[in-house]
Amino acid sequence: MIPKTFKEVIDLGDGREISIETGKLAKQAHGSVVVQSGNCMLLCTVVSNYQASDVDFLPLTVDYREKFAAAGRYPGGFFKREARPSDGEVLTMRLVDRVLRPLFPKDYHSETQIMIQLMSHDPEIMPDAMAGLAASAAIQLSDIPFETPISEVRVGRVNGEFIINPSLSQLEESDIDMVIGASADSVMMVEGEMKEISEEEMTEAIKFAHEAIKLQCEAQTRLAEAFGKKETREYEPEKADEALEKKIHNMAYDKVYAVAKAGSSKHERGAAFAEIKEEIIASFTEEEQEEFGDLISKYYSKAEKNAVRDLTLNEGLRLDGRKTTDIRPIWCEVDYLPSTHGSSIFTRGETQALATVTLGTSREANMIDMPSFEGEERFYLHYNFPPFSTGEARPIRGTSRREVGHGNLAQRALKGMVPADCPYTVRVVSEILESNGSSSMATVCAGTMALMDAGVKMIKPVSGIAMGLITDTETGKYAVLSDILGDEDHLGDMDFKVTGTEDGITACQMDIKVKGLSYEILVQALKQARDGRLHILGKITETIATPNESVKAHAPKMVTTTIPNEFIGALIGPGGKVIQELQKETNTTIVINEDPVTEEGIVEILGTDQEGIDKVLATIDALMFKPVVGNVYEVKVIKMLDFGAVVEYTQAPGNEVLLHVSELAWERTENVSDVVNMGDVFEVKYFGVDPKTRKEKVSRKAILPKPEGYVARPPRDNNRSGGNRDNRNRDNKRRDDRKPRDNRD
Repeated sequence: MIPKTFKEVIDLGDGREISIETGKLAKQAHGSVVVQSGNCMLLCTVVSNYQASDVDFLPLTVDYREKFAAAGRYPGGFFKREARPSDGEVLTMRLVDRVLRPLFPKDYHSETQIMIQLMSHDPEIMPDAMAGLAASAAIQLSDIPFETPISEVRVGRVNGEFIINPSLSQLEESDIDMVIGASADSVMMVEGEMKEISEEEMTEAIKFAHEAIKLQCEAQTRLAEAFGKKETREYEPEKADEALEKKIHNMAYDKVYAVAKAGSSKHERGAAFAEIKEEIIASFTEEEQEEFGDLISKYYSKAEKNAVRDLTLNEGLRLDGRKTTDIRPIWCEVDYLPSTHGSSIFTRGETQALATVTLGTSREANMIDMPSFEGEERFYLHYNFPPFSTGEARPIRGTSRREVGHGNLAQRALKGMVPADCPYTVRVVSEILESNGSSSMATVCAGTMALMDAGVKMIKPVSGIAMGLITDTETGKYAVLSDILGDEDHLGDMDFKVTGTEDGITACQMDIKVKGLSYEILVQALKQARDGRLHILGKITETIATPNESVKAHAPKMVTTTIPNEFIGALIGPGGKVIQELQKETNTTIVINEDPVTEEGIVEILGTDQEGIDKVLATIDALMFKPVVGNVYEVKVIKMLDFGAVVEYTQAPGNEVLLHVSELAWERTENVSDVVNMGDVFEVKYFGVDPKTRKEKVSRKAILPKPEGYVARPPRDNNRSGGNRDNRNRDNKRRDDRKPRDNRD
C-alpha cells in the first residue's frame, strides 16, 4: 500500500512550478523531501544524532551528488561507479552549507548530515538552484533545532527582464548568473558572475530573488504544518557561567583594546593576544582550569572580539591601524618566472599570490562530465592554499572544498574578459604564498597581470576586493570595512568579495552573518567596494597597463586555420602517419577538430618556432591546392621517366603531375633529358583531366612560341592497323578449321 503523501506547489509565475513532496521516500531519515520541477527530481534527507559530539562546533556535512543514472548515462572510468564529487558538486555543497550553518543554534554540536541527490535530470532545469530549497524543507520536517526556513534561487536577466531559475539555454543569453540564499526576512548569501553590471543593477537582482524566496519559505511552512510539525528536540546546551564571563571580560577587554589600537602586524598582534590569554589562564588555580578550561578560552575569545569591534565602531580604527576605507600597501611584479608563459606577483599587506599562465591547444581543455552538464572549459583557474601561507604545518589531503570555491570565484571574475576568439586553452594557477585576508581577490589581481604578461588579449583588466561589516544592533552603529584582514573576516558580520573592471562588476560572493541587513548598508558597501576596486586596479595598470603584443619567445604560438572536410583524412594519413611525421619534422603540436555546424576541419597549430608553423601551413595549403584549367603554374622536376618528367607545383610541394614527353616542346623529343633535367624550374599550362587518359594534363610547349614552319606529325594509319586485324582474323579461322570435328550420327 502506497503511503500517504503531502505536497506543496510553488508557482514561479511563468507557467513553471516547483513541487515539494514528503511521505513516500526515505522515511527513516529525520526529514526527507522530494523537490521536482519538470522532469528534474531531487531527494534530500537530513539526519542529526541525538548525542552531542565531543567538539566545540557544529559538525555539519552537506553532501550533494548527481547520479549518472538520473540522465540515463554511465559513469566514466574503469569501475563504472560514481567516485569522488566533481568540482560542480562541491560548489553546490558550499552554496547550501553557507546559508544553513549560521541558522543552527551556536551551542548545537550533534553530528548532522544533509544528503541531496539528483535522481532524475531534465536538460532544461538546473538542479543546483533547488538544492537549498530541498535542504531547508527536509529540516523543517524534522525535529532538528533550526531558526527559520530558507531557500535559494538563481537569477538571470535576458533582454532586461529578470528570470528566476533560468534554463541553461536562457543562461547563455543572460548578462547575470547569480544564486541568492535568504530567509523570509534576510538575505544571507549571494554568489555569481555578471557582465560588467552596475551596483544598482546587482541590488535590484537581489531584491527580485528575495521576493521569490519568500514564497518558497511559505510553502515549506505549509508543508510542515500539513505533515505535522514535530516538536523541536531538546539537547544538552553548552555549560555557561555568567560570573566567569564577566570576570574574564573585565580582565581582558582593556588590554586587548590597547593591543588592537596599536596597529601591529599579524604575528605581533597574535603574540600579544596570546600573552594576554596566557596571563588570564594563569590567574586561575589548576582546579579551576580543569573545571572551566573550555569556558575560559571561549569567554576570552568573546572579550577579544568585542574589544576589536568596539575599536572600529567607536574610533574608526582597525587592527593594523587603518581607517575603514583604507587599502593595505600594494606592490606588484610581472614576468617573475623565466620559464612560464606568463607570471605575476600581487602582494597586498600580508597577503601574497603568485600566478602563472600556461597556453595550450584545445586538447588541454578542462573536460566537465556531470549528469547535468557535459562540456569543456578553454579557460580555467586553479587555486592552491598551502599551510605555510599562514605559518602553519598541517597535513595536506588533496584539494579542499575551500580551494575549489575560491578558485571558481576567481575564474568567474576573469573569464568574461578573456576574448571569445582567444585561440589558446588558458590555464591560470594561483599559489597563495602569504595569507591574511582576501587571498581569492589577490588571485584575481595576480591572474589579470599574469594573463596580460602572457600576451592574452584581455578585453579589460579586472581587480577584486573583500569588504567587511561590523554592526551594533543596540546603538545602530555600523562600519563598512574595505580590504578586510583575516581576523576581521572572522569577527565581522559580513564577508563580501566583489570583482570587476572600471566599467562594472564581473563576479561577487557575499556571506552575511547578521539578520535584517538593510539594502542601504548593502548599497554603501558596494559603492565603497567600487572605490577600493578602482584603487587596486590603478596599482595593477601601473605595473602592466595592456597585454603584451605577443607571447613570449619560449611560449607556444597558436595559429588556427580551416580545411574542407574531404581533406581531413589526407592530413591525418593512414593510422595518423602523416600528421605524426609532420609534427615531428616541424616540432609543433597539431590538433584537428570538426566544426559541428559547417563540418569543416578546424586545425590548431601550436609551436615555438615560426618556421615550423609556416611549414605546417604550407603543407596544408599544398594539400588543398587545386589548379585551375587554363592557368599557368611554376613547377619543378622531381623525377625523370622514359616517357616524361614528374613535376611538382612549387606553390604546393607534394602535389605532383606527369609532364608527358609529347608536351615538353614543339620539336620531336626522343629523350626527356634533351629538354629538361632534375631540379629544373619552369612554367606549364594546366588543361584539367584528359578525357582519354583520365589523368591530369599539363603542357610546357603550350606556353612556348610555335616554331616557324612547324608541321604536326601525321596521325597513325588506322586502315593499316585495321588490315592487320583482318589478317589476324583469317589466321585464327584457319587454326579453327584444323581442329578435329565432333562425332556426328
